[in-house]
Amino acid sequence: MIKNKIGPGIHLNLNVRGLSKSATLAINELGNSLIREGRRVYKLGFGQSPFPVPPSIVTELQANAHQKDYLPVLGLEPLRKAVAGYYRRTQSLSYSHDNILIGPGSKELMFLLQFCYCGDLVLPSPSWVSYAPQAAILGRRIHWLPTYPQERWCLKPEALDTLCAQDPERPRLVVLNYPSNPAGTTYSTDELRNLAEVARKYNLLLLSDEIYGEFHFAGPHISIAQFYPEGTIISGGLSKWCGAGGWRLGTFAFPKALGWLKNAMCAVASETYTSVSAPIQYAAIKAFEGSPEIEEYLVQARRVLKALGEYVAELLQEHGVKVVAPAGAFYLFPDFSSCQHISGKDSILSSQDLCNRILKETGVALLPGSDFGRPADEWTARLAYVNFDGAEALAGVSQIPSNKPLGKDFLETYCSNCLQGVRSLCEWLGGKHGDFGKAD
Repeated sequence: MIKNKIGPGIHLNLNVRGLSKSATLAINELGNSLIREGRRVYKLGFGQSPFPVPPSIVTELQANAHQKDYLPVLGLEPLRKAVAGYYRRTQSLSYSHDNILIGPGSKELMFLLQFCYCGDLVLPSPSWVSYAPQAAILGRRIHWLPTYPQERWCLKPEALDTLCAQDPERPRLVVLNYPSNPAGTTYSTDELRNLAEVARKYNLLLLSDEIYGEFHFAGPHISIAQFYPEGTIISGGLSKWCGAGGWRLGTFAFPKALGWLKNAMCAVASETYTSVSAPIQYAAIKAFEGSPEIEEYLVQARRVLKALGEYVAELLQEHGVKVVAPAGAFYLFPDFSSCQHISGKDSILSSQDLCNRILKETGVALLPGSDFGRPADEWTARLAYVNFDGAEALAGVSQIPSNKPLGKDFLETYCSNCLQGVRSLCEWLGGKHGDFGKAD
């Protein structure tokens, strides 16, 4: 009698064979394991907000810990009204609460979107690490469009038009993320308007990932939905601007014309995650309704991130690194190819090799550019400048008048761990290196 044996990988879906753990989660877990071994690690690879959840929102979660009912798949109605009100208040965008979808993190909603919408995925290179793997899981075609540092890593409408003109009727989902993960750059109003013209010309579906919108340093964030409302879905959530990544609450705002797509996603959601945790949804109402306390929290967080990001970029530039100063979020996307004093340069054949060497010899954890869709042999990496105590930084910055810039003394006091990591990296770039040792 022949038994049906389940061997390793034999019954694994072909689309997930060879699929690795998400790069951002993997680097965080690796850093934690090295720390447990007693190593000194500068965690500049994982992009988690360093700031605490605003106290009033924590209080709301505590007050609603007793909430235990299954909530509607679409999301709690008062929360959806608060999200719609948030877009009306901050960007003058009009959404019915019936066209807001609440999910367990925006990442899950993005996966459901790709599952329900049958089209090619179009991404600027570089783009966040999970867009393309989600498409690969679903067997979707992926098109990477090049961007360039001299253009702030922003997608040009000409590149999008050239791709679409090859097959004008083909359904395509284009993802724009700004301020950008991994580059920390963003689009001007004119750039968004020009991209919207191309999107309308080819009837594209746009996913505007604006999870870092409240961390736009130079002023109010502008959505491409202002210029292409009929075909744009806005993705948001609590993970970045509210410091609540582990709460896992994401939002999608749909135009009325895409109600059919929202309904399809709800149907799939009802058969998978059902609904987001009830206490978190009740607490999130407070976050999206806003308050003077939350606005002050955001103003001060932006001050810290802007000053630190610009200073880190300056330090890297002084050591021969090509890097665009950030306009938002908390990332830089440095190019190390012009650094002259790296020992053993000939043995570094990829951005993965580069990051492995940096981690081994300095204790600085970065993510290779290849994880973000860049060519494997390009010496780019993502640096997340969030390895500091955000609660202490907020307490410190609140003592400095808003019209006074944050100087180096402030950054050295409140962001010292992050700066120590950057200086360790800079010393290595200057030819000083060796296996990093035990933590003090």
